[in-house]
Amino acid sequence: MGKRVTSHVETPSQTTGYRLRVEPREGVTIVKLEGRLALEDMRSLMSELLSIPRAGMSQRISVDLSGVEYLDSAGALALIELQNRGSALSIPVDLLNISEKNHGLLSLIDREVIQRPPLRPEVVRSSIVENLGELARRQYRDFQEIMSFVGELITALLYCLAHPRLVRWADVMFYMKRAGADGLPIVALISLLLGLIMAFMSSLQLKQFGANIYVANLVTIAMVRELGPIMTAIIVAGRSGSAFAAEIGTMIVNDEVNALVTMGFDPTRFLAVPKVLAAMIVVPILTVYSDFFAILGGLIVGVTGLDLTVYTYILQTKSSISIFDFVTSLTKAVVFALLISGIGCQRGFQVKGGAEGVGTSTTSAVVSAIFLIILFDSAFAIMLNYLRH
Repeated sequence: MGKRVTSHVETPSQTTGYRLRVEPREGVTIVKLEGRLALEDMRSLMSELLSIPRAGMSQRISVDLSGVEYLDSAGALALIELQNRGSALSIPVDLLNISEKNHGLLSLIDREVIQRPPLRPEVVRSSIVENLGELARRQYRDFQEIMSFVGELITALLYCLAHPRLVRWADVMFYMKRAGADGLPIVALISLLLGLIMAFMSSLQLKQFGANIYVANLVTIAMVRELGPIMTAIIVAGRSGSAFAAEIGTMIVNDEVNALVTMGFDPTRFLAVPKVLAAMIVVPILTVYSDFFAILGGLIVGVTGLDLTVYTYILQTKSSISIFDFVTSLTKAVVFALLISGIGCQRGFQVKGGAEGVGTSTTSAVVSAIFLIILFDSAFAIMLNYLRH
């Protein structure tokens, strides 16, 4: 390491390319640097330079750089850190005899950026109580933001209901295609397979009692009342809810939303309302398709594996559900669509930072939507149980 020698005595360093000499004088400390101030000596250079300023040592520090043969960005950073350390102790640090080349290098370093806190702070270990408190604080702040957005969204929807001509219907049709028509194949495939699985697994038990016919009841009731709306909603949350969050989040990052505000547009009415309306229209339709393909899957198992006729299976299916079940299924679908599109747009408007923020908000939109879907489905199950009786 470089050796720091006081007074006029100088000891050359054996392992570094620089030499440092400190000369205390009345009211000022002279620091003379010679040789190379480079990255390979950064650790020892920083250690020696930052040890020079001490409270009460002198009124000023002057660093003579006339003997510096080479200075890179690491060495320049060390000198700036010395000045920052002196400022913290109210000791001015002057850089003297700087060559034009070295002065240009020093001017390239943004001193304000250096003093800012890092974007990713150092990991500080905290207790479980502190972690729980921080988690509760974040959840409370998130709840406030969601409630604020819900108020803005309801206001925008009521305004559009009173002024339907102001709704961007072309965008509504575009999102209906993306969320509905484009999602139909995956919804149909998953529902068909789900109906096949439910019918096959239930038949293994019902065949023991000669109750094969009730496979149709089980598949129909399970799909129409519960699994149809919730499975469709989860698929739409993964496909469209994430897309809504990513689209709005990217616009936030690119300052496009700020541009809309500058031009006098309401971002919620301009961006969120078409997505919400499209989701509320197509999700119930997708739910009907989901129910149909699940019943079709059960029909395939019933006809090929349970010796049931198509007519018998369809007749049993019709007798197992009522208009009330069908209406409540569509009501669930509308509520789930509102939750999916609303939370997707809210997470999009919440994006901070760059691409990482967009990814985080997109993931949060999907997770939050699925959680709310299950939560509201539980509430529906309890409420509808009392209504049926």
